[in-house]
Amino acid sequence: MHGKPRPQGSRAQGSRAQGSRAQGSRAQGSRAQGSRAQETRSPGTRTRRLAAELVRRISDEGAYSNLVVPAALDRSELPERDRRLVTELAYGTTRMRRACDWLVDRHVVSEPDPIARSLLRVGAYQLAFTSIPPYAAVSATVAAAPARLRPFVNAVLRKLASEHAPEWPSEAVRLSCPDWILERLGEDLGPQRAAAAIQAMNEAPEVTLRGDGYVQDLASQWVAATVAPRPGEVVVDLCAGPGGKATAIATSGAEVVAADIHLSRAKLVVANAARLGLGDRVGAVVADSTRLPFGDGQGFDRVLVDAPCSGLGTMHRRPDLRWRVSEEDVGELAALQRRLLRSAMGVVRPGGLLCYSVCTLTDPETVEVDRWIGSLSPRWEQAHIEPVHDDRTRSGDGPADGRVDGRVDGRVDGRVDGPVDGPGDGPGDGPGDGPGDGSGVD
Repeated sequence: MHGKPRPQGSRAQGSRAQGSRAQGSRAQGSRAQGSRAQETRSPGTRTRRLAAELVRRISDEGAYSNLVVPAALDRSELPERDRRLVTELAYGTTRMRRACDWLVDRHVVSEPDPIARSLLRVGAYQLAFTSIPPYAAVSATVAAAPARLRPFVNAVLRKLASEHAPEWPSEAVRLSCPDWILERLGEDLGPQRAAAAIQAMNEAPEVTLRGDGYVQDLASQWVAATVAPRPGEVVVDLCAGPGGKATAIATSGAEVVAADIHLSRAKLVVANAARLGLGDRVGAVVADSTRLPFGDGQGFDRVLVDAPCSGLGTMHRRPDLRWRVSEEDVGELAALQRRLLRSAMGVVRPGGLLCYSVCTLTDPETVEVDRWIGSLSPRWEQAHIEPVHDDRTRSGDGPADGRVDGRVDGRVDGRVDGPVDGPGDGPGDGPGDGPGDGSGVD
């Protein structure tokens, strides 16, 4: 018997139905792929990806945050809102690196690769230290990860997002700083004041402008105000680059000789002075300030030694500084500061002013240097300087009496008036034979 033939139309309809199902599957796949591609290109994802890459470069390659972040933003073509977010995530994560690593490492069994580590740091920073909604922080950071890392990054960040406030294993971890910094400042300022200073410097700094539009911290402006030259006086600013204090001093009508050991920084002084219309009052010289080139007997009315230092009062503005400076640096810099001061004493006219400033909080670089100057000769007299008070400084609960809160760039301390009739010849370090850094904090 011959079987009943199947209608050709049925086969055709079946084929069309199968084709429709196949097309539907392909369409769904295309929509899913398109959704994932759109997600990875979204502004939130782009900001996390760029921030994580900057965090990795700063941590693993030793890049300087103040150089790589602005350069990357200039190339990014991101809108201003996203640029601000990248800045916050890159700088904030770098400051809080130790705390972020501790949060993450409780949920991993082996060291993540560098890309995963940087993404987890950025994610942990958002979850622990910002007001970004957790779902947004997790989803955007996961989307910023390469496909192979997304399940891992997603799992770790979701665990972090579900946790309550952590119980930190130590104050140094909570404050995200090396143990030695907390111990050093604890010895010099007292434990409570040290913790308060570091906590303040874990917050993003405010931007302050001078009357002429120059961006400069209040503490740096106060240094220039302390020099307080009269119109027509001649001031030498040692370690002057890039010229913030030199130009501030020149606005008083004084003539300023700005010395710096680095040609590039001396050029910045010239450029900044010209831009502010002060080129006729500020002259730059490339010189090692431990061996000044001025002739014997040449005396200046006022001399500013804004000395190289450990910078521990600027950790809010220099997010990576806490990971760069070492405990040994403090002693080495204190020795350099004394060599610079010894050199500076020789160019202050009788009755002139020698002003010493640093942007750190350690005793060896501040009060101990002040005592050393006072021990050199009774002909050096301590200048009376009115204490600075501001809503960002603390008089009763700040880091220490007479010190500017770390929130606004460390302290201005150890100011000395003199000499009455010469630099004195008491004991102390000689001018030394090293080149010196010559670059101060502006």
